[in-house]
Amino acid sequence: MLRLSISFITIITLFFFTACGNNSNVKKTNKKVSNSKSKEIDSAVTLIESSEEIENEFVLTEENAIDFFFEYAKEVKETKAKLTTSLGSFTIELYDNVPYHKGNFIYLIKEGYFDNTQFHRIVGDFIIQGGNSDDKQTSRKRRKIGRYLLPPDTRKGNKHHRGTISMPSSERDNPHKLASPYEFFIVVTKPGSYHLDGSYTPFGRVIEGMDVVDKINQVDVDDGDWPMRNIYILKAEVF
Repeated sequence: MLRLSISFITIITLFFFTACGNNSNVKKTNKKVSNSKSKEIDSAVTLIESSEEIENEFVLTEENAIDFFFEYAKEVKETKAKLTTSLGSFTIELYDNVPYHKGNFIYLIKEGYFDNTQFHRIVGDFIIQGGNSDDKQTSRKRRKIGRYLLPPDTRKGNKHHRGTISMPSSERDNPHKLASPYEFFIVVTKPGSYHLDGSYTPFGRVIEGMDVVDKINQVDVDDGDWPMRNIYILKAEVF
């Protein structure tokens, strides 16, 4: 109906210009009206197209996420990720035998989700945890991508050695320890934190820049393990 209304307005406007074509003063006035009306029409069309784009946008849910990431992991060629932080950068190699978690991490990086998120939980000589933020933009990104959890995949022999990247479980009522897909943690304990094996899913390991991970782990934190100064993930990329 809105498209028909726009077309009707356009026809009426053109007819009005033609009828008044012999009056130069009217022409000048009509030129201003035409420009204004054109902007209104363009704005209306843009609004419609934006609405259609939102309606057609793919959103992940707990019903479609598993199938999506299983197939997605088959198609992606990237095997590594580089995270550039406000304290330096490090590189992660991703495991092929945990397709949901690998696919999820790559997908979120390509969607730009991790950019400008933070390392929001740091436990000395244990882990650094990232992927969250108190910035409203992070919440908006999550709503756009979707609301879902991932099942644990702990029987592939991957252990929580030092430098392992793994996925925490959701804070929701979660007896099966379903993974929170938007966050991750990296083990800094030497030689590892093996008590985590069987409860969380390792999906990669730091292969370069572990000194940066250690530097993040050494910052001062408050009583809630939140860093006293924000540690940002400035850019996440895969290759």
